[in-house]
Amino acid sequence: MNNNILVNIDDDPDKAVKLAAELYSQGEIFVYPTDTIYGVGANPFNKTAVDKINKLKSRTEKKQFILLINNIETLRNYVELEDKLHLDFLNIIWPAPVSVILKLNDKTSKKLNGQTAAFRIPDNRFCLDLLNQIKAPLISTSVNRSNKKPLTSHLQIKDEFESEVKAIFYTKSKLAHAASTLIKLTGKNPVLLREGKIKFVDLLQKFS
Repeated sequence: MNNNILVNIDDDPDKAVKLAAELYSQGEIFVYPTDTIYGVGANPFNKTAVDKINKLKSRTEKKQFILLINNIETLRNYVELEDKLHLDFLNIIWPAPVSVILKLNDKTSKKLNGQTAAFRIPDNRFCLDLLNQIKAPLISTSVNRSNKKPLTSHLQIKDEFESEVKAIFYTKSKLAHAASTLIKLTGKNPVLLREGKIKFVDLLQKFS
């Protein structure tokens, strides 16, 4: 049993961020709080790490992950984002629990073996501090086995996944316990795929 697997980010946020960044660079997987629910994180470009998450969740390799990113400038290294209306829209809605499917550029498409991916700038201080440290996308996927409900307690997560993750970063602060709203922005207008905490009708009002 790993007695150090639980890391309270409230005790020393900077130390927690540093440790998470190290695990990311080492190809490890870890659990962390987001602006929605707890997520399993890792480097999406590290096949070993991705395989570990797929095994943990008992999910197909073809199913894509939501990727967290620190800002639009970094995002543009990975996606095609030339439409000013789309760019303005993302700048208005983020950071927020809204994940947006975008068209990947050729380089990233080859690395991720897909044409599109969902990105989000999260409204969460720990996430943003970590993302500013790594300056790259971070996998964010719910902590659960396939077809099971996501776990919302760090103690439940420890009981279920202790042997499969390197660390569980947690907070005493209450999380939203609601999935992000998921929209697609690969065409002219946003398309709703899943409504979460943020209502789609409210997002459309900002698209103009």
